[in-house]
Amino acid sequence: MAANLDKEAYYRRIKRLYGNWKKGEDEFGKVDAIVVSVGVDEEIVYAKSTAIQTWLFGYEVTDTIMVFCETKILFLASKKKVDFLKQVAITKGNENANGVPPITLLTREKNESNKPNFDKMIEAIRGSRGGKTVGVFSKDKFPGEYMKSWNDTLTAEGLEKVDISAVVAYTMAVKEDGELGLMKKAAAITSEVYSKFFKERVMEIVDADEKVRHSKLAESVEKAIEEKKYLGGVDPSTVEMCYPPIIQSGGNYSLKFSVVSDKNHMHFGAITCAMGIRYKSYCSNLVRTLMVDPPQEMQDNYNFLLQVEEELLKELKHGVKICDAYNTVLEYVKKEKADLVAKLTKNLGFAMGIEFREGSLVLNSKNQYKLKKGMVLSISIGFADLTNKEGKKEEQKKYALFVGDTVQINEEEAATVLTPVKKKIKNVGIFLKNDDEEDEEEEVDDAEELLGKGARGAALLADRTRLLGKNEMTAEEKRRAHQKELANSLNEEAKRRLTEQKGEQQIQKARKSNVSYKNVSQMPREKDIREMKIFIDKKYETVVMPIFGIATPFHIATIKNISMSVEGDYTYLRINFYVPGSSLGRQEGNIFPNPDATFVKEITYRASNLKAPGDTSVPSTNLQNAFRIIKEVQKRYKTREAEEKEKEGIVKQDSLVINLNRSNPKLKDLYIRPNIAQKRMQGSLEAHTNGFRFTSVRGDKVDILYNNIKHAIFQPCDGEMIIVLHFHLKNAIMFGKRRHTDVQFYTEVGEITTDLGKHQHMHDRDDLYAEQMEREMRHKLKSAFKNFIEKVETLTREELEFEVPFRDLGFQGAPYRSTCLLQPTSSSLVNVTEWPPFVVTLDEVELVHFERVQFHLKNFDVVIVYKDYNKKVTMINAVPVNSLDPIKEWLNSCDIKYTEGVQSLNWTKIMKTIVDDPEGFFEQGGWSFLDPESEGSGAEEDSESEMEDETFNPSADETEVEEEDSDEDYSSETENSADYSASLGSEEESGKDWDELEEEARKADKESHYEDEDTSNKKRKNRSSTLPPVKKKRRS
Repeated sequence: MAANLDKEAYYRRIKRLYGNWKKGEDEFGKVDAIVVSVGVDEEIVYAKSTAIQTWLFGYEVTDTIMVFCETKILFLASKKKVDFLKQVAITKGNENANGVPPITLLTREKNESNKPNFDKMIEAIRGSRGGKTVGVFSKDKFPGEYMKSWNDTLTAEGLEKVDISAVVAYTMAVKEDGELGLMKKAAAITSEVYSKFFKERVMEIVDADEKVRHSKLAESVEKAIEEKKYLGGVDPSTVEMCYPPIIQSGGNYSLKFSVVSDKNHMHFGAITCAMGIRYKSYCSNLVRTLMVDPPQEMQDNYNFLLQVEEELLKELKHGVKICDAYNTVLEYVKKEKADLVAKLTKNLGFAMGIEFREGSLVLNSKNQYKLKKGMVLSISIGFADLTNKEGKKEEQKKYALFVGDTVQINEEEAATVLTPVKKKIKNVGIFLKNDDEEDEEEEVDDAEELLGKGARGAALLADRTRLLGKNEMTAEEKRRAHQKELANSLNEEAKRRLTEQKGEQQIQKARKSNVSYKNVSQMPREKDIREMKIFIDKKYETVVMPIFGIATPFHIATIKNISMSVEGDYTYLRINFYVPGSSLGRQEGNIFPNPDATFVKEITYRASNLKAPGDTSVPSTNLQNAFRIIKEVQKRYKTREAEEKEKEGIVKQDSLVINLNRSNPKLKDLYIRPNIAQKRMQGSLEAHTNGFRFTSVRGDKVDILYNNIKHAIFQPCDGEMIIVLHFHLKNAIMFGKRRHTDVQFYTEVGEITTDLGKHQHMHDRDDLYAEQMEREMRHKLKSAFKNFIEKVETLTREELEFEVPFRDLGFQGAPYRSTCLLQPTSSSLVNVTEWPPFVVTLDEVELVHFERVQFHLKNFDVVIVYKDYNKKVTMINAVPVNSLDPIKEWLNSCDIKYTEGVQSLNWTKIMKTIVDDPEGFFEQGGWSFLDPESEGSGAEEDSESEMEDETFNPSADETEVEEEDSDEDYSSETENSADYSASLGSEEESGKDWDELEEEARKADKESHYEDEDTSNKKRKNRSSTLPPVKKKRRS
């Protein structure tokens, strides 16, 4: 077995089990040893034996017998499973190091008698305490010869069996943080599937008046969990249903979780739905009742049911007896609506975990167990057999109401609901009729008696169509309504945020003042200085120059540039300095500490190239040496400054806590981007206690801490040539002398380059074999990366979650120079396969604007504006126009405001205007200036088109503007159409027809030898004649 076992979790949990056993409460006090035997039975979904294995090891280990004695633990299993269990059995010689008894592993012989192993286990049981009673899970009965022979051995030995299901369940009921994280995730997935699939589907069925069977609808819910879009980005292989969804309506209700959805058609009345989803072996549950046109009495009863649930949540606290919580709720119902006591469900829920329903921890009037902090319950309250006085048909007369949630027990506060699906009447009621239509309904009922079902169906259809027009909206209208809400909240939120930020003015950084020498004693006493030559002090990075016979030091930072030239017999050295007003490029700190001082702008030195008699060297040698050394010192200084600038603002990270355990999650043979050195190098990525460490083959180390990761993205190799783990960081880290906020680890899948010179054939054996190998390689890599991710998530107790991009929602765009596939994740928009990577955090986005959205263009641009207005906007160019609607739908679902326009805007100017005067910007309507959907503009367009139909008199200025705005091709076509229209207009006045005009033109062309041009003009004229006849009345 390649699976890894969480040793720490095993030791924690086995210690808890032994601790409770030693206390000797309830059945624990009656047993001398505990026996857990698990066989193979595909039909058993939930069993205490398999649950305790999952709890201890994280996996079900079939055909395994576990014996827990007072001083030792024995496991009997096959060789493979023994290898798996060795991870907790071997503790480096110190057997009792973890406070639990040592483990003895016995290997089961497949085709031989296991009597010797059974004897060892019986001997261990006899040696544990009294050796007479064994604790078992009496309900768990697994088939098979192996299990039968073991049970026969226990019986033959005369050992007394005591059922310990309840006490073990109570031990496992309190969940650790990691378990709570998994159950919260399971509850969130259940909520998503209910809201995004089931509820929407029921609405569609009611709207379309479809006939759908309960069983078919339940099957569609089971299929929905195979689709990632309903699972919040979770891998579908880790998700399964706790039980088949239970959908009931039409008078047949059974408010239990052991029933199945029947084959009756869904009735449009009270529709109860119960569904539970299991994520990584941990369960969740959700129950809701949808009501179509509920009468007032049904609404009142439903509201009361919600009040009862609220009362129960208040009672569910740490230390409260289960029976007390139940009786309090029962008393509340008796006091408020005594007639509903008989209709209330016999129990109000149960504890939940690895097993869906914990039979010993049911919320009823007899249960004496106390609730503990960290328990998770499925509460489910309902009223059955209620009578609808307004019901006329048999299926309308009886109804039931049922609500339920997954809740977590707290210390002192009321229980926390983990399935926050809205359940108020406005959220679950589907209202098809209005008050003023009630009279019509009576007429329809009379018509039904006379004309039969056909008339009723037609009336109902007409009724629904009319109501759809009134109450229901198309997807586009819904989107627009939601966007309108977002627009209002956007301006208010932005105004409030900017008001809070006011006063936090950015301090412009003053240029660093570099002092050469703090006192005179540091000045060098060199011979060159005394001889009035230029001297460069490398130690203090200073140039000492003679000015008016005085040696004056200038720090290298004050020198902008130097140049040297030879003219005739002289060499000239020109030195330019930084002064206020000179352009300093894009460097920070353009402000001088003392701008009012007197500055030297430039100095030029001249020296002779001629050697005078008695001189040892040519005078210009000093200038040449000075030029060379100044350049060297300047280069060294600039390099150091650049490095310091990179380090500036770097947040000091915590130290990585190395976990010396060899079973750390690890991925080998990965490349890192950006590269550490010039060449790319392979290395391994290992997860430690508080972060990752990448170690290259050369020994370079890069540490990334979990608390510094903003987004952890896993890009699978589906449709890609690389498989990537990408980390977008909160604060930049330094490696390779540069700062980086994006670091990724990847490996190549298959060949990125193809040999085009090689002869290829579709049936070439080598090629087919290579393809097969690549498929296997992809599958292998995917499994390795997924396994690594799961281990890391378990190690960090779900604090670090990897996001997988939704490829189906992806669209092409060019955020940098090249076009790439941009894919949304649950909290960002990313492309991590190309370099540089593109990562935008959705929570930081203020709004998205689409530019150049025009009918005749094939693509448009996306502008992302951030909530931090000082941050530069992000541009994504060349997005195909067919992606516009999917992008709008996605942004709308993420509650992000979007706008569109036909022009490209100057965003640098816009953002500067907003930052300079935010109050003025929001007083003038804020971001509404981007929204073209104002009523005024639409009205103007309509009136203009009407006027154009009647008459059109362009002025010379208008024509010029029109020509300037349009493209060259478009303008030439417009001119031709104008000529054509004008000639049509003149035809009425002068009487010349097309034949005469063409004849004249041909003669003129022959004279001018422009025959070729004539052909092209004819083509243009013919094309222009296909323009719409709107412009016929255009006058010249």
